[in-house]
Amino acid sequence: MNKQDKLKRIIFLLSAVIALESALLVFLWIRWPKGALPIAKKPPVAIKGKIAIVLDDWGYSLNDLAIAEKIKYPLTMAILPNLNYSRKVAQVLRRRGFEIILHLPLEPKENMALEKDTITTAMDGSTINGIIIRDLIGVPYIRGVSNHMGSKVTEDPRTMEFVLKALKKKRLYFLDSYVTADSVCSQVAKKMHVGFVKRDVFLDNEKDAEYIKRQIYKLKTVAGINGQAIGIGHDREVTLSVLKEVMPELEKEGYKFVFVSELVR
Repeated sequence: MNKQDKLKRIIFLLSAVIALESALLVFLWIRWPKGALPIAKKPPVAIKGKIAIVLDDWGYSLNDLAIAEKIKYPLTMAILPNLNYSRKVAQVLRRRGFEIILHLPLEPKENMALEKDTITTAMDGSTINGIIIRDLIGVPYIRGVSNHMGSKVTEDPRTMEFVLKALKKKRLYFLDSYVTADSVCSQVAKKMHVGFVKRDVFLDNEKDAEYIKRQIYKLKTVAGINGQAIGIGHDREVTLSVLKEVMPELEKEGYKFVFVSELVR
């Protein structure tokens, strides 16, 4: 067999292989269930840190529910008790898939107007327990409790023991908003075996979009270093708008948004 015949035979064999492969692909396309062909997936992005966002002070109005609904990431919503819209807001936000916690008013060191049934250091355990029970009845779907103000109470071991005792009965965690560096909440929670977690960064002490973005990036840095971080903002249109913009960006970078309950220890 000369070289020309060998070349023709090789070309014929290659053509036959290509024809068979094409026929096989057509057969698979026809016979394979619709949508069942394997699709190449991108490898998952390594998680750089977990971030929980808490938004305080819900219950005064229904104004920001529409924009909250547009955020498709986990948010933990802290709802004040005894307000006109406390129950309604809890119901709507729960339906949207957010985590609900009670934003419990506690006495501050500063002389300022207090919410109804604010817990003070002068109260006994029975009074404190009664307030918390009424608040939990008024605000449904509660998974945990955070402090609204409370610099005086969160520095007082006696009062915090009464508060955490009531939460332990209901199997609720406590989020320390950490409004004072002298907070004893961590020690008391550990002593009483109550689920506990603490705020890392306040997001919107200034009602300015660029400031809030910088605080969120600071929160991202903390999460990257510690593996997790909790940021607290408020029921404000500007805060929700910035979150709606920035959260997808952070997710692409490898940060995972979670509810506070997933970070409790």
